Amino acid sequence: MGSVTESLEELVDYLNAQGKKVGVLKIHLYRPFSAKYFFDVFPASVKKIAVLDRSKEPGSLGEALYEEIRTLFYDAENRPVIVGGRYGLGSKDVTPTVLKAVYDNLELDQPKNGFTIGIVDDVTGLSLPIGEDIVTENESAIRCKFWGLGSDGTVGANKSAIKIIGDKTDMYAQGYFSYDSKKSGGITVSHLRFGKEKIRSTYLINEADYIACHNQSYVDKYDLLKGLKKGGRFVLNTHWTTEELDAHLPASLKRDIANKNAEFYTVNATDLAEEIGLGNRINMIMQAAFFKLADVLPIEKAVEYLKEAVVKSYGSKGEKIISMNNAAIDKGINALLKIDVPAAWATATDVAQEETTVPDFIKNVAFVMNAQNGDSLPVSAFEGREDGTFPMGISAYEKRGIAVNVPEWQVENCIQCNQCSFVCPHSVIRPFLLDENEVAHAPEGFTTKKAVGKQFEGLEYKIQISPLDCTGCGNCADICPSKEKSLIMKPLEGQMAEVANWDYAHNEVTYKSDLMDVNTLKGSQFAQPLFEFSGACAGCGETPYLKVITQLYGDRMMIANATGCSSIWGGSAPATVFTQNAEGNGPAWANSLFEDNAEYGYGMTMGIKQIRNSLEMNLNTLIGSDVPSEAKAAFQAWIEAKEDAKASKDAAKAVKDALATITSEDAATKKIVSDVLSKKDYLAKKSMWIVGGDGWAYDIGYGGLDHVLAAGENVNVLVFDTEVYSNTGGQASKSTPTAAVAKFAASGKEVKKKDLGMIAATYGYVYVAQVAMGSNKNQFMKALTEAEAYDGPSLIIAYSPCIAHGIKNGMGKTQLREQEAVDAGYWHLWRYNPELVKEGKNPFTLDSKEPSADFQEFLLGEVRYTSLQKTFPDQAERLFVKAEKDAKERYDSYIRMARND
Repeated sequence: MGSVTESLEELVDYLNAQGKKVGVLKIHLYRPFSAKYFFDVFPASVKKIAVLDRSKEPGSLGEALYEEIRTLFYDAENRPVIVGGRYGLGSKDVTPTVLKAVYDNLELDQPKNGFTIGIVDDVTGLSLPIGEDIVTENESAIRCKFWGLGSDGTVGANKSAIKIIGDKTDMYAQGYFSYDSKKSGGITVSHLRFGKEKIRSTYLINEADYIACHNQSYVDKYDLLKGLKKGGRFVLNTHWTTEELDAHLPASLKRDIANKNAEFYTVNATDLAEEIGLGNRINMIMQAAFFKLADVLPIEKAVEYLKEAVVKSYGSKGEKIISMNNAAIDKGINALLKIDVPAAWATATDVAQEETTVPDFIKNVAFVMNAQNGDSLPVSAFEGREDGTFPMGISAYEKRGIAVNVPEWQVENCIQCNQCSFVCPHSVIRPFLLDENEVAHAPEGFTTKKAVGKQFEGLEYKIQISPLDCTGCGNCADICPSKEKSLIMKPLEGQMAEVANWDYAHNEVTYKSDLMDVNTLKGSQFAQPLFEFSGACAGCGETPYLKVITQLYGDRMMIANATGCSSIWGGSAPATVFTQNAEGNGPAWANSLFEDNAEYGYGMTMGIKQIRNSLEMNLNTLIGSDVPSEAKAAFQAWIEAKEDAKASKDAAKAVKDALATITSEDAATKKIVSDVLSKKDYLAKKSMWIVGGDGWAYDIGYGGLDHVLAAGENVNVLVFDTEVYSNTGGQASKSTPTAAVAKFAASGKEVKKKDLGMIAATYGYVYVAQVAMGSNKNQFMKALTEAEAYDGPSLIIAYSPCIAHGIKNGMGKTQLREQEAVDAGYWHLWRYNPELVKEGKNPFTLDSKEPSADFQEFLLGEVRYTSLQKTFPDQAERLFVKAEKDAKERYDSYIRMARND
């Protein structure tokens, strides 16, 4: 309530200056609702009122505030016309242009009631028409817009700029930040306003004085200069030279630059940041460039304040980080290059693009949303999708091209181990086996080598990368075990020939997963991943686990996902990252809340169980009826194979074929056949997975998880253990170990990590495994296959390095970091298999060896520990010792269990 009143004031001043008689009354107190205070300020001359509610009350006669205002005037003799409407639902930006439609509506003889604004509702017709764009802001305001890449530091630097200007000058400052819902690597758009007068513009910037694009790949994806005023400034971070700009900039951008008479500058912040040692953190370089061009502060003062802010922001991370950021500021000031815009750009013409056929939803909805124009979509665009379901595999159409460097396959060095594909967080690197025909029709430059292995006789082997889907983390190259690296990171631009190779391999080469056991590391990677191109951070430690699971069970998986990182990289609209195979089968995925996801998955499990029991009952009825004997045999075979994953799939096909042969006119028989066919997707045994992070499993959802595990049903639980609430800002969880710094544990966590696995193992009938694929890939595969095959509840806890850890060697080393964690005794690998009890064996197996690396040295590889040394050195010394002691105690308890002591 009241979230647009500042903008309304701005609009009222604008309209009054044009001679309109309009006003705005702001409600500050809703309960108790005071008639006295209302009428104290309400002008008696008002003839018409529009009440705006930022709410929707289904089933009511009107929204809450609207009903209150109507009641106020119930007994009045000369009641004004009162209408109500909704605004801002779905986080729609509400601008003066949108708000003006409300006043335009009131000018009508019969104003529309129950209207909506800010959307095009062409289904119910409730929306008000929006007129031409108007600009109502103070003319003295400086308006700046920054297009950034998540994790490049742009947002943090802009927040720092707001604080600098707000604290160090007498200017007003405002910042709004529009984020892509993806993790690092998603798009961020920062909207900053500065001015001598109070800023009342509570909406995103529509007319800008300064626009900066911090990522070169955005030039042909977004309308970067939309809203740049005539003579405004545009800064592009690019490694293109002046001559190359003409070849690479799209015609639409060239026309905008020329026709808006924009001052155009470039800066190669990406290369400068790498040279300094900041990796992809280009923020201080671009911020320094901003202060040099934006005329907000004298540049000398701006540099002074920026360097003060660096100490404040990065002081706990060490002098080296401070020095690198200071160097970035100095270089950013001097790295700007002013471009003389050729006159020919004003009439630049687009190069004809080859027509591609894509599904209507991708073309008409997904592409529009990905171009940041989703607010322009009418309601009718979602007709038939009122339940929120989206098609599978939309992420394959994004082709974000956000990586600076991507892997290049060195065919002569490759030993065909498939480890690169196994660890890839985004499924962008895959091994393919090609027969003679597939090799013959491959594009030019599609290199292969003879496949190694008796079962691959006559086939060629190929590692294929999708460069435009890659995030450039480099884990694949880092993990490569060949003597001479088989993968080398190379600039993206030099790998664009691989785009056509990827399209051919993925679309024309079959996935030959039947030639090798898919339950092995190498064999699993010949299966198609049914989880691809997610919105996870580059180098994410979580996604490789789930990707492998989809390669084994994806065609029959159902996933109940807990809100958190896995809901962001798993379902960031419009992208759907779960896809389907050639038969049209793939994982079904749905998201639930933190607190009830285990129960949500349990409900799915019980629903599946009831459906499949009803199928068995119906087939038994058909067996006892007058149907062909061949059909009866097929039905009986399915009943016997019902709980066997592979056998039930084979039997399911036979059942469907048999149902087609039944021609009985008996009404009861026809009804049963129809019912079975309507549930045919449940004939194959489902693989039910409940998935989420440690914040869910250890903390908020633990009660429900415990109940579900205790219930004894056949569910598989996968926990991504990042040891922190990764998605909500890095708060400490019960999984956070001793000494780690996190929000709510700024001086290091005092108590040790909860042992979720051991708690679950005490039931005796829950399969439990603790894994780290970077340390022991085979142990992970073994745990995975045992858990899925176990007829009961299973729990897999997967160590997942996270960007929140502040890994000093970067996210390209997450797999190595998992190995180091196990080597140091920080993380332990084990399995608890209840099936072994039936054989008279110890159900507990310790899979990791005695720690061989220095524990505290391992801690010093992450900022979440070293920052404690900087801020609380005495505390750090004490807690590091305690953390090591806690880890050793845990390992000793595992040793005793392994010995059956």
